[in-house]
Amino acid sequence: MTPPDVTLRRAWLVWGVALAIYVLAVFHRTSLAVAGLDATERFGLSASQLASFTVLQLLVYAGMQVPVGLLVDRFGPRTVLTIGIVTISLGQAGFALAETYPAALGARLLVGVGDAMTFICVLRLVNSWFSPRRIPLITQLTGSTGQIGAIAAAVPMTWALGALGWTRAYLIAAGLGAVLLVALLVVVGDAPDRRYLRGHPMSRRALVTSLRSSWAQPGTRLGFWVHFATPFSTHVLSLLWGFPFLVLCEGVSDTTAGTLLSVIVVATIASGPVLGWLVGKHPWHRSSVSLSVVGAMATVWTVVLLWPGHAPLWLLVLLMLVCGCGSPTSMIGFDVGRTSNPPDRLASASGIINQGGFLAALIAVFAVGGVLDALTPGSSSEYTPHAFRWAMSVQYVLWALGAAQIWRYRNRVRRALGRDVVESGSTMI
Repeated sequence: MTPPDVTLRRAWLVWGVALAIYVLAVFHRTSLAVAGLDATERFGLSASQLASFTVLQLLVYAGMQVPVGLLVDRFGPRTVLTIGIVTISLGQAGFALAETYPAALGARLLVGVGDAMTFICVLRLVNSWFSPRRIPLITQLTGSTGQIGAIAAAVPMTWALGALGWTRAYLIAAGLGAVLLVALLVVVGDAPDRRYLRGHPMSRRALVTSLRSSWAQPGTRLGFWVHFATPFSTHVLSLLWGFPFLVLCEGVSDTTAGTLLSVIVVATIASGPVLGWLVGKHPWHRSSVSLSVVGAMATVWTVVLLWPGHAPLWLLVLLMLVCGCGSPTSMIGFDVGRTSNPPDRLASASGIINQGGFLAALIAVFAVGGVLDALTPGSSSEYTPHAFRWAMSVQYVLWALGAAQIWRYRNRVRRALGRDVVESGSTMI
């Protein structure tokens, strides 16, 4: 076996461990989705208070993306990923033991902090361990396969909450982090030839200059708006409101609702490699693919919300399938950022881009809760189909904004890079 073969096998092993940590982070992030009604009863919450768990988690996640990107550029992904898995496990353990609303809110804050440290680290490891021609596909596989964590947070978590109870179910979930921490410390290195890869210390002025340079790139802004417009509907369903919407608005059973939420993840996993191949073959059409997915989600949501009475099961399955394409489509944003920034700014640019989808999700989740409270004040059992249809309609505002900005910045990217592309013969934007 030649040394390159050994390196490639080790690269897949490093990626496998990092991916497992990302899967666990997605599980912790989405584990509240099927426990929303249980949390309402356990802590005595209104819709806005229930939404505040996810809003706080998303706010912390989005707000930390740029600092985490800078930390990864400075200290390397191995160190930051280690801190992340410890933090998210402590947060989930705290959530298991919490008996009051403030304690539970503090625990979800820790979950958001730890979650924020995972994905950018995995992306950095992919860029360090694999050749450029493999990176787009593996990035898509990372984003898609990571959603296995959401499957575990749907049907299995529903069963665990019913069979084991709140505390034991969440404590067992928290304990999984210790196993993966050991694997991380044994297997993962920052680069093939370095266990730790440190960047140069930067002054405050240098940090600000680096961030400004990343944001000044039209490709970074395009990546941000692609990530803003495409995955938030998936987050609205999988993080909090999907389960109550399906049960209370569409009249399905708890088990059917959990299964439908799992369909989102299946669609995410299945569509990721296809999108990776498509944008790799037609990179000039990356923004067109993004706009097409946004249009498809808006269209199917419109049919569901306007359907008289309960939507049929086949239509709900179609909704889950279309929304499931949102998360892998958001990965296109990172690919645009990768081809628009130098390697030393890659993590910080990725952090800026990663803020987009979670900022949109934060707004959407909070807005849905606010509309529900306004139309059906009281406990979660009083939410009506009418209120849910109006609440879910807030998504159209975010789709319109995101699509307009994608169109705006893709034209800027093409104008800025068109001459270089023609001269070099490249088709990358």
